[in-house]
Amino acid sequence: MSDNSLEILRQVNEHLRQALTRFRPEENLCLTIQPQGFSDLLAAVLRGGECLLKFPLEGQQTDGSKRECAEYRRNLELLKQFLPYVHGRLLAEKARLEDTQGHLAAAAAWARSFSRDPR
Repeated sequence: MSDNSLEILRQVNEHLRQALTRFRPEENLCLTIQPQGFSDLLAAVLRGGECLLKFPLEGQQTDGSKRECAEYRRNLELLKQFLPYVHGRLLAEKARLEDTQGHLAAAAAWARSFSRDPR
């Protein structure tokens, strides 16, 4: 394992910690998650996985690499717990948008019916 891989995993863990803090449902901040936030999160998870492939076998790891691997696993477990909440919020938002779209279509049809009135 190179020191570079360990440093990259540290950076990934920092990114995941920050993302999990920003996405806390109890703070209602996850309503502001942008698509780029999900893309960045996926990129960080994939980067961390690539680093793990370069790490030595478990018995040959240093204390630092063991710590970072354990933290990466904890971060992934927290993310796994959080994703169903995000899924539910996205479904609710989709339903809200579809409802709004239906109201707009009805209002547009109503407005068109008056514009065709030959008074």
